[in-house]
Amino acid sequence: MTTSSLEILYEDNHCLAIAKPAGSLSTHFQGNEETLDRAVKAYLKEKYHKQGNVFLGVVHRLDRPVSGVLLFARTSKGAARLAEQFRQGTVEKTYWAIVEGEVTKTAGTLEDWLKKDKSSGRVEVVPPHTEGARQALLHFQRRGYYGGLTWLEIRPQTGRTHQLRVQLAHLGHPVYGDAKYGSVATFDRAIGLHARSLTFLHPVRYEPITVTADIPRAWRGRFAYVLQGALP
Repeated sequence: MTTSSLEILYEDNHCLAIAKPAGSLSTHFQGNEETLDRAVKAYLKEKYHKQGNVFLGVVHRLDRPVSGVLLFARTSKGAARLAEQFRQGTVEKTYWAIVEGEVTKTAGTLEDWLKKDKSSGRVEVVPPHTEGARQALLHFQRRGYYGGLTWLEIRPQTGRTHQLRVQLAHLGHPVYGDAKYGSVATFDRAIGLHARSLTFLHPVRYEPITVTADIPRAWRGRFAYVLQGALP
């Protein structure tokens, strides 16, 4: 990921949002692999001719195979306030998912308890109040169906690791291409999960900001029929 290939969705003195491509890492921990936070820092350094280190606050992440809106903070004050919004669950998140099989309900709510298996790196649905488990809640609407695939719009109320992927798989409808959680399809380095929009309060002006990411080009080819009505 180079600075010229970044798709900037929103930028001001306090916040910056990009369209994350599927297959890219949101942030770095160790190693030299190019990550989006490094690319954004390089972009800011180049654009504003900054000397020395560039501050960038990581306030949330998207799984590697997921695309969509990824928000960063450009100031420490902004980072603290945005991170608190994510912790409190006041950021409104909308995802689009393409799942296997026909979801017959037009709308619904999924409530599960999730626990991560550290040895396998997978998250599992477990009985309520299992030690170490955390409650996961999401709401969905069916937006389309074609050829054994359902298009869902999802609004998670909680932000657990792999939450949408696990809950949909537990429902019997794994996200397309998500082999980790039971999909039999392949979709390059991507899965059929896209962070469509984020609505948050600006950390300084306290006005609501909504940032929307268009669906990836690969979706337009692979899911054109199920997405009828969403494509221009």
